[in-house]
Amino acid sequence: MTHFILSGIAVYPVKSLAGIHANSWPVTEKGFQHDRKWMIIDPNRQFLSQRKLPEMALIKTALTAKNLILSAPGMEDLFLPIKPVDGQLINSTLWHDQCDACSVSKEADQWLSDFLKQDCQLVYQPDEVIRPVDPAYAKPSDKVAFSDGFPFLIIAENSLTVLNNEMQLNLAMTRFRPNLVISGCPGYAEDSWREISIGAIDFRLPKACARCSIPTIDPETAQTGKEPLITLNRTRKWQNNVYFGQNALHNQCGQLSVGETVHIKLSGAKQPPI
Repeated sequence: MTHFILSGIAVYPVKSLAGIHANSWPVTEKGFQHDRKWMIIDPNRQFLSQRKLPEMALIKTALTAKNLILSAPGMEDLFLPIKPVDGQLINSTLWHDQCDACSVSKEADQWLSDFLKQDCQLVYQPDEVIRPVDPAYAKPSDKVAFSDGFPFLIIAENSLTVLNNEMQLNLAMTRFRPNLVISGCPGYAEDSWREISIGAIDFRLPKACARCSIPTIDPETAQTGKEPLITLNRTRKWQNNVYFGQNALHNQCGQLSVGETVHIKLSGAKQPPI
């Protein structure tokens, strides 16, 4: 049985805003606690992301026991309750999913609208709302918050090393927005992982992660370039998509900590098969 090490944990409280790096974090039924619990929507109740508004990358997030804190250049920090009071129920659209959500506050909406220069609204997913994962890849009991489709994204450190070498660049892992980073394994080793365990939590890896334009955005400046999509199109293209990292589902709740051992319990054909 092969094992490696969990070297990074990242949580993204608000979909498409900057994330939080942690040494240890609780895992709930929907994934990391508070991960993608909040989302920004436009006046048509469609979700917003860096694909449309790269400046979202500049909004930093922080969590305390009581507050979600948003900060951005030129803005006063915004403190929001981590357990929002019941707001207005809103049926929002996230890709092809209709998602029940609740409004947060007029103050939050104005703060975000001012910074992003776009009318928008902050919403959150109440704990009791159940958004299932695509049944083609999941069990009926699998749940997710406002992630694109899966509770976790896993990337090996050396996968980025390989990609950076191919590009002759030094892009940061933060561009790819993984939840879990694994060290000690070869580049793209995760392509063949089907079942792994990290500490006391078991994971299924049913589907490679198709990448959009977000990794081309510098998270420090919100400036957009051409890489890594040019190189991924050359080296990691399959069925009209490019892939980097693996989506994952978890079998238990608990706690994950950096430094825990990663066991590869089941391997299979590479995803993507290139």
